[in-house]
Amino acid sequence: MSLNVVTLVGRVGGEPDIKYFESGSVKCRLTLAVKRQSRNSDEPDWFTLELWGKTAEVAGNYVHKGSLIGVKGALKFDTWSDRNTGATRTSPIILVDKLDLLGSKQDSNANFSSGDDNF
Repeated sequence: MSLNVVTLVGRVGGEPDIKYFESGSVKCRLTLAVKRQSRNSDEPDWFTLELWGKTAEVAGNYVHKGSLIGVKGALKFDTWSDRNTGATRTSPIILVDKLDLLGSKQDSNANFSSGDDNF
């Protein structure tokens, strides 16, 4: 048995970066600041999120810098070779499969007619 599930709630650090591909796929990347309880620091942990398909489109339309969101997904690592040194680099990414828009409609400046914020 194996398990790779990540659940986070935090504030979006910047505007979503949306990319549309010729194949019709949609990809969204954004950063998420999550406060971790600690006696030594009030600094948030920062996570890079990657969303695809309809979830990516929802994020692009309704998520903005400062939005409070919840996500569920899996941890993956992007790997590449550094152009200057040739060293292998890795970066952790949360591959999101569920996005919840939290906070009030005023916070997100979104006009939801049904009030259903689960995508």
